[in-house]
Amino acid sequence: MLAGGMSEPPAENYPRQRQRERAQDLPRARPDGRGSVLTGCPRMDFLVLFLFYLALVLVGGAMICVCSSTNCLKDLVRGGTQIFSCIIPECLQRAMLSLLHYLFHTRNYTFVVLHLILQGMVYTEYTWEIFGYCRDLDFSLCYVLLPYLLLIVNLVFFTLSSVTDPGTITKANESLLLQVYEFDEVMFPKNVRCSTCNLRKPARSKHCSVCDRCVHRFDHHCVWVNNCIGAWNARYFLIYLLTLTASAAAMAVVSTLFLVRVVVVSDLYLETYVDDLGHSQVIDIFLLVQYLFLTFPRIVFLLGFVMMLSILLGGFLCFALYLAATNQTTNEWYRGDRAWYQRCSQVAGAPSAEPQVYRNIHSHGLWSNLGEIFLPDAAHHEKKRT
Repeated sequence: MLAGGMSEPPAENYPRQRQRERAQDLPRARPDGRGSVLTGCPRMDFLVLFLFYLALVLVGGAMICVCSSTNCLKDLVRGGTQIFSCIIPECLQRAMLSLLHYLFHTRNYTFVVLHLILQGMVYTEYTWEIFGYCRDLDFSLCYVLLPYLLLIVNLVFFTLSSVTDPGTITKANESLLLQVYEFDEVMFPKNVRCSTCNLRKPARSKHCSVCDRCVHRFDHHCVWVNNCIGAWNARYFLIYLLTLTASAAAMAVVSTLFLVRVVVVSDLYLETYVDDLGHSQVIDIFLLVQYLFLTFPRIVFLLGFVMMLSILLGGFLCFALYLAATNQTTNEWYRGDRAWYQRCSQVAGAPSAEPQVYRNIHSHGLWSNLGEIFLPDAAHHEKKRT
């Protein structure tokens, strides 16, 4: 018995009581004088705007993907350029073109620095806001530290993607690389020389105008790692993208679990509020999210940001995994959708030839395709023997 004749609560209730006491110590939005959560509060205007913004971004990204397979995107860009050229002064246009050329057509570390700054800001906010609160609420240390573990792995493969030679074609390895892949005579015909490097172009290679070099099994040039993605660093880039997506998703999950734990421990879902007509209403999900936003604005904003980042990165990761599983590159996929090549047989003297459609001749099963990316040396030696 406790002092005053009160019975002692069961021992199994102690952890929940401690969590409730700690949850009460967290910053909270003040309820009104009648004990309700909010009085006459509008219905989640900011959540509606956020969902509208998220839907706008996703629809815009989908439209860009659809339009990029046709000439619609080029026509829109050309039309927009003509409109802005009539509005923006010529000196400002030249400055903007120079800036865009520097950012996207020359090798520079602008996006690398921006990448590291954004990643540092997100993890600083996570450490400052969420980490301490989660420890106060007795979260498992494994869950809380998972984003940091993913960050370390991500930075390792980010560095490898940035500094590893993607597969530069030189006079020394030109003859060797010509034997690696079969020429399909559609997208990659034989006996073609690079007009810039004056080297014979192996199948699946491409000259990168940003790096000013021909790259073996060229995928794309990534400004975020300031390097081309080719045969020798595609594996590092794929793991970098995977860990970056996983770190954003892990941070979103931990943030969501924290907010749910606060709601459950504090019994916020049992609270009531007074509407505009003066009636007492049980709090619903929209008002609950608004209350959490007022109480933890930075955490909710961080959650929204990492959720959107997880969706965008997850989409790109699925696309990259699809290309890896089918043994395609981004360059081949982009050109393959519009690869109606007219091959006129001048040797045979035929007046015209049937138009040929590009087909992927390099896919040899899932495991073989993945082995070609993650073990490029072994795959190339195997191709030479066959």
